[in-house]
Amino acid sequence: MALNERAGQGDGTAAGPTLESLLSVMGAGALEPYMAPRGLGVVVEGVTVLDPLEAGPPRGQVVLAVGVDPHSAAAVDVVRGAAGSGAAAVVFGPGRSGRPPEALRAAVEDAGTAVLFRTAWCGWTELVGALRAGLVLSGVPADPAVAAVLPGDLNGLADAVAVLVGGAVTIEDVESRVLAYSSTKEDVDELRRLTILGRRVPEWRVAAMREAGFFQALWGSGDVIHRPAHGENPERLVVAVRAGGEILGSIWVAAAGGDLPPHASDTLRSAARAAAVHLLHHRSHRTHARLVEDTARALLDGRGSAEVLTERTGIPAHGHCAVLAVRPGASCKGEETGRLCALLSVCCGANGLTSVVVPVDQGALVLVGALHQDVRRAVEQVARLGRSLVRQVADVFGPETRIGLGTVVDTLAALPESRRSADLTLRALLSAGEHRTVASADEVAESIALNQMLDTLTGPAPAPAPETPVARLVAFDAGNGGGTLVRTLRVYLDHFGHVPDTARALGVHANSLRHRISRITEVSGLDLRSPDARLLAQLQLRLLERGGREA
Repeated sequence: MALNERAGQGDGTAAGPTLESLLSVMGAGALEPYMAPRGLGVVVEGVTVLDPLEAGPPRGQVVLAVGVDPHSAAAVDVVRGAAGSGAAAVVFGPGRSGRPPEALRAAVEDAGTAVLFRTAWCGWTELVGALRAGLVLSGVPADPAVAAVLPGDLNGLADAVAVLVGGAVTIEDVESRVLAYSSTKEDVDELRRLTILGRRVPEWRVAAMREAGFFQALWGSGDVIHRPAHGENPERLVVAVRAGGEILGSIWVAAAGGDLPPHASDTLRSAARAAAVHLLHHRSHRTHARLVEDTARALLDGRGSAEVLTERTGIPAHGHCAVLAVRPGASCKGEETGRLCALLSVCCGANGLTSVVVPVDQGALVLVGALHQDVRRAVEQVARLGRSLVRQVADVFGPETRIGLGTVVDTLAALPESRRSADLTLRALLSAGEHRTVASADEVAESIALNQMLDTLTGPAPAPAPETPVARLVAFDAGNGGGTLVRTLRVYLDHFGHVPDTARALGVHANSLRHRISRITEVSGLDLRSPDARLLAQLQLRLLERGGREA
């Protein structure tokens, strides 16, 4: 089922948009490039939803493989069939997590057709709308008057339009929220002031326009609507911004300090066509930087394309690279993730390294490429970077900052291995009793091994086996006001039975500690002289801690 024909068809345009230009106009983010054996310069003629009951799609289509699991054998057949029809690309849904099977990679390399993945946060319906709009906009030549405005720079666009039309400009989304406004120096009317301050048109005004049928007329019209001056409200012009049948928002122009010039409507009409690219960028919240981020994220998850990341960043596909896992201090809240990523990027650049920073839950991953060709020198580079970053991040977000250094690998395609070691190392650094702030996997190998063993032992309800000494001690503490003896035993074993160190850690007198130890052995029956008994007790105490119980 074809959803959109080639942009520019019938208007004298000789060639349609390329996959590269389509992703650029969309700002990506909705799509993760996986493999593009022929590059991203292939011409796109339209968008088609895969229908197994119909013949192959027309040539040059982006084929949406809705309902096809990329891990299934059917995905291989889809790629081969699309290649036979001359498709420009195939888009699969996110599917199961993890690297797609080798059979799919081999099929893509053999067929030559680009394969992309729809991101989990973008539904098929949203993706179809974005692709339709992107196809139309890819074939629209830039308006010379606003060509210097970078895609997505809505404030720059508002200022440019304001100069062209000689009025005060506001750019709004379909919900009448203010996306940008011009920095006009003239006095503005009260309605514009309220709209800008509230970052949206006042509710009473929206309700009045809706009741009058204004929005129905605006979204249904392809032309500029003139609203004459009324009372204190000056003359206004408004035009809907759309592409490929998708309504993206609107541009409002208010007269400022005089009447609008005669050419204002024509200028605004032209500006609306150019503004579609900017609004599409804003709607999807994606820019070139986000395309790089999404490509890197997919690669780190084992799904992405090293070649595409190389094309976007200049990091060689073959050459030493590594991943660093960063957990900032407690002062870094969710809304400050962007600040953290910016800091990491600047610090990497200051160290002369090419990097991509990917935000993740509670922190960030730093992909560092183009490291020294000698592996030992490359490892030293990563270690120096880790020490530098942990100081910088700790200064801003607190001393609890920890950074796990991933192993150095020799290709971008092997980054999932480096990412795994970085995650394991960071987890070890966050363990109780670990005081280092930055380390490599080799330096915390014992903690990593212990965590993995505890993961194996931990069940749905991690609890000590019945009738063991620790089980009896836990039961006693639970009935006698909670946790003192269990915590004492844990600290005592962690300090190898050394009374002075244990007493200092617990903040008690040595004689009080000796009394507690005597009480522990009496209540639990634990034989502290037995190596097996001590080992079992420590494992069970760690499992209790892993289960989130206070002991």
